[in-house]
Amino acid sequence: MIAALPPLDAGGWALVLFAVALAGIVRGFSGFGTAMIYLPLAGIVLNPFILITAMVVMDLVGPMPNVPRALRDGDMAQIGLLGLGMLVGLPFGVAILTLVDAETFRWMVSFLIIALLGLLISGLRYHGPTNRRAVVGAGFLGGLAGGAAGLAGPPIIMFYMASKLPVAAVRANLLLILILTDAALLVAYFFNDRLMLAGIVLGAIIALPYLLANIVGARLFDPAREGLYRGAAYVIIAASAILGLPLFS
Repeated sequence: MIAALPPLDAGGWALVLFAVALAGIVRGFSGFGTAMIYLPLAGIVLNPFILITAMVVMDLVGPMPNVPRALRDGDMAQIGLLGLGMLVGLPFGVAILTLVDAETFRWMVSFLIIALLGLLISGLRYHGPTNRRAVVGAGFLGGLAGGAAGLAGPPIIMFYMASKLPVAAVRANLLLILILTDAALLVAYFFNDRLMLAGIVLGAIIALPYLLANIVGARLFDPAREGLYRGAAYVIIAASAILGLPLFS
């Protein structure tokens, strides 16, 4: 078991656990932000493939109790189209990740997070058609970003901000497509000889503290101050992305 753990010293473990706890708390009170906080901070000390594999394993555990309801509420036709686009885009993203070193990955992740955060804060929304081609395109971008940087969610979330689907259906679609993307990512890593036991073991270890941090964050949330919590999430995400730049380590 010990041999399968990532080669981290005490400081490295402290940083990873801090990243997991912070990401979980923010996810709990804001509903988003896991990857945008965990990736740049834990990426300071972890290999990109171990980093993303651990996040995928960690993030597969939490949503499972909600899958039956999501299957009832979701739009299965759109899930299929998103999944089709994701399956096309994800291999290209994984190919990009295999070509970059750890330092380049950190630059890429931080800049991508800052760009996505800027788009969220600006209020810019997708206002084009929401036909089948657009849904497949959103899935493709999610797969590409997920394969290259572990950030499958933001492109699809931004697409759905303009959707006319009921809120319950949008939440269900997002949950299901992200689970599918996580599973596809593990398969892609396996066939590219990039699925590392250290990432799986680490993901299993951090799943519980992540879940507990989610519970803490949810209890901290006050609906009357939703704007304050969203602003706090933006600040924490931006700080994480900046601290994750290779300039600071």
